[in-house]
Amino acid sequence: MQDDALPLSPAEAQALAERVAAGMYARDNASQGLGIRLARVAPGFAQLTMTVRADMVNGHAITHGGLVFTLADSAFAYACNSYNVNTVAAGCAIEFLAPSREGDVLTATAREHTLVGRNGIYDVDVKNQKGETIVLFRGKSTRIRGHVV
Repeated sequence: MQDDALPLSPAEAQALAERVAAGMYARDNASQGLGIRLARVAPGFAQLTMTVRADMVNGHAITHGGLVFTLADSAFAYACNSYNVNTVAAGCAIEFLAPSREGDVLTATAREHTLVGRNGIYDVDVKNQKGETIVLFRGKSTRIRGHVV
């Protein structure tokens, strides 16, 4: 939404978030290549899934941390761009709590914690198919010029 635009109704805001997510996903070769799928999106919210493949595990037979980070970071990106204002990461922190393994289905859920002016904070949890939290991620965002769609 542009700063000078009229406020959107909840239905309009949801439709915009869905349109933005579809536009981003169409250009998101990284997420597509990793098999990441968009499950749900709403203003300030996104949920993505990824099934851990054999080529995603490291020498300890657990999912490479960088790939779990990518899933969490992608959920963060979809959540903070859901208002159709180009938004990028300004920083993040991740805590690896438990491993995942080949065949696990991971779900990253990103929620807006706060959005003030150009800056936002988003919390992402990544859970396995058993509902066990394996990662906690906090992303800091900043809005830049332009719109996603």
